[in-house]
Amino acid sequence: MIDPLGGPAYWLPFAACFLTAYLIGSIPFGVVLTRLAGAGDLRAIGSGNIGATNVLRTGRKGLALATLILDVLKGALPVWLAGRYGPDMAVVAGLGAVLGHCFPVWLKFQGGKGVATALGVMAVLTPLVALLAVLLFVVVTAISRYVSLGSMLGAVAACGLAWYFGHIQAAELYLVLTLLIVAKHAANIRRLLTGTESKLGRAAEPR
Repeated sequence: MIDPLGGPAYWLPFAACFLTAYLIGSIPFGVVLTRLAGAGDLRAIGSGNIGATNVLRTGRKGLALATLILDVLKGALPVWLAGRYGPDMAVVAGLGAVLGHCFPVWLKFQGGKGVATALGVMAVLTPLVALLAVLLFVVVTAISRYVSLGSMLGAVAACGLAWYFGHIQAAELYLVLTLLIVAKHAANIRRLLTGTESKLGRAAEPR
């Protein structure tokens, strides 16, 4: 009988790629850096999120920038490496890296919202789309002061832009990532609707 998955010789490399990317994405740089800097447990600060926005609430701008860069890189590096073995492998790596950030095994699967890591994935797969999504994020965040709103709209825009430019496979991946990002922002969406969402530069709302 023919194996519909093509047999282990076909799917094992993809499984290994996914697992490797997941483990890289799982590295909680925000938690690690704040602890090393003596700023305490990031999960007990502000919103409790492990990303750069919450690191910024510690008052350590340098740590926040370093967290942002590292979270982007842990999405970009696996995709870049996997891309040497084909676009399908790169997509698998991108999904694994973002899932790793959102559900890190090291933190009992309680992770971040995946925005910066998804940006790293997009920067490698579709640089122009990533740039345009970042520009939209900057504009929306600058006007509204809501990082969450800018993040979600940037992710949604990336899906449409990738499709428009003919990057169909990337657009399909971005759709999955966008649904994940929006789901991780469920609490933010509720606060946006009630007008209680924390604005950039202000203390975070209680979790």
